Amino acid sequence: MVFHMPQSWPQQDLIAVSPVMDAATTLRAYREGVFPMPLNRREVGWFSPMRRGVMRPSQMRVSKSLRQSARKYRTSFDLAFPEVISHCADPSRPLGWIDDRILAVYNRLHRTGVVHSVETWSKSGRLVGGLYGVSIGGLFCGESMFHDPVHGRDASKVALLALVERLDDGNENRLIDTQWQTPHLASLGVVQISRDEYLGMLPELLAAPLPHWDARGD
Repeated sequence: MVFHMPQSWPQQDLIAVSPVMDAATTLRAYREGVFPMPLNRREVGWFSPMRRGVMRPSQMRVSKSLRQSARKYRTSFDLAFPEVISHCADPSRPLGWIDDRILAVYNRLHRTGVVHSVETWSKSGRLVGGLYGVSIGGLFCGESMFHDPVHGRDASKVALLALVERLDDGNENRLIDTQWQTPHLASLGVVQISRDEYLGMLPELLAAPLPHWDARGD
């Protein structure tokens, strides 16, 4: 799979389709402003949204109620990646899109240190929420998040808050890419920028030093 110059991409979010995906192609895609999502059992779509959802770590809107919720939980990094992505891939979730191809590629990229997870734990030690995404330089491409609807109210938001606090390390070249902006993400501070603006930011973001990833939590 080769991604040509952006000038040749169609003026739509879906820019290419392929029958397969692998870890090397997926990583190259992120470096070029593209990410994969399955279209069906046989085809993978490669997307670069015309309007991209992004957030600078310092711009997350943290409500008083979210701060209160955060005190009920403990967060960690990369302690339970397989469990987090499995929860995100739960087939009973509405609009679920994570299939075995995604699980295989992102588990492999996690083992190479490119993909990371944030976990949210209850006081009793139950995994109640989390998120995962791709970390390259100063760019964190969020892929999916989940929360336990019974035991984990606000747990995915708390995971995002932990991520933001980890990335807000004084380096100006830090950006969280949420792919698209939803009303929920907009309420947390995610804004939209054009494809051209996003691609123009990539070189400096990719050249920035990685944040400090380790398994310590709060």
